[in-house]
Amino acid sequence: YGNFIDDLRLYVRGGTGGMGYPRLGGEGGRGGDVWFVAQERTTLKSIRDRYPQKRFVAGTGANSSVQALKGEKGKDCEVHVPLGISVLCDDGKQIGELNAAGERFLAARGGLGGSLATNFVPCKGQKRIVRLDLKLIADVGLVGFPNAGKSSLLSKISHAKPEIANYAFTTIQPELGKIMYADYKQVVADLPGLIEGAHANKGMGHKFLKHVERTKQLLLVVDVSGFQLSIKTQFRTAFETILLLTK
Repeated sequence: YGNFIDDLRLYVRGGTGGMGYPRLGGEGGRGGDVWFVAQERTTLKSIRDRYPQKRFVAGTGANSSVQALKGEKGKDCEVHVPLGISVLCDDGKQIGELNAAGERFLAARGGLGGSLATNFVPCKGQKRIVRLDLKLIADVGLVGFPNAGKSSLLSKISHAKPEIANYAFTTIQPELGKIMYADYKQVVADLPGLIEGAHANKGMGHKFLKHVERTKQLLLVVDVSGFQLSIKTQFRTAFETILLLTK
């Protein structure tokens, strides 16, 4: 997959609450929260490079004191993530989604400060391991078997410069090209070539197919002279290729 990352595991922990002040009934401040905020021009690779530990911990709430009986809330921790992110628990269950710039998701809540209800002892913040799963958002996705000419098409209609060669699987990571129109821009994604049985997770099946989910339109790229992956596999006509890609 080279430098392209579409999956990242992070440790997140909300801040611990501040100590209460039993003698005067003072309440400690709540711990800070950890938020994921969707932002354009951010990648999972930039998060990994900037935070190699992949740990995000929010600030601790202020203790209650004679000067300030109600302690201040701890500092929130904001993590900027790319658009098109699904937030999953470590067991694979989806708990959130961020698709538009500025959308926020509460990843870990801060603990309560010490108060009468907690016997003036602060609570710890929520902690968990979450997985960020990226699915590309594009207006058009180019889908086809290996070597059908998807990269060649992308290089001619956009400014993208994908690798083009006369062998299968030149594209091993999604390639994005932008076509600029006077009124709006259009994003085209060249997706890695599929193989028969990709829907049953053969080859890199689901890892590649997930990038197709959020494209607004799919453009099937088919070689009119038919397709044969190798001498061991069956030859397919252009029509059979379309049926297989649709499947």
